[in-house]
Amino acid sequence: MNQQQASNNQSRRNFVKNSSLVAGGILAAPLLTGANFFSGADNTIKIALIGCGGRGTGAAVQALSTNQNVQLVAMADAFKDRLTGSYQNILDALEDKKGRVQVKEENKFTGFDAYKKAMALADVVILATPPGFRPIHFA
Repeated sequence: MNQQQASNNQSRRNFVKNSSLVAGGILAAPLLTGANFFSGADNTIKIALIGCGGRGTGAAVQALSTNQNVQLVAMADAFKDRLTGSYQNILDALEDKKGRVQVKEENKFTGFDAYKKAMALADVVILATPPGFRPIHFA
């Protein structure tokens, strides 16, 4: 490879890299300028947790630990004992942010169709079920 070819390859790489950065910046701009862009008039991002095992519980704790105005408003799992345990673990993990857990008893759903009810109440959904269930959730 001669000097000119190396220069062309380098400039193509720079072009692709810079174009990707610009495109990403354009796509992210609404999210960065108004972090609560999708949350509606009250500026609170409402979260539903679908799948209340260890992975779902951890993901919910991480989501509620951010600096954004977020609230967990609904939970769904196939099994009641798993949902109850997850709810308590989330409360225990969020010592100073327990007010972000706003899941009323009527918004704790169990059964294989529970995800539909929880999704209807939220702006953002954390899907932490086994992968085999996800196509149904996306549909």
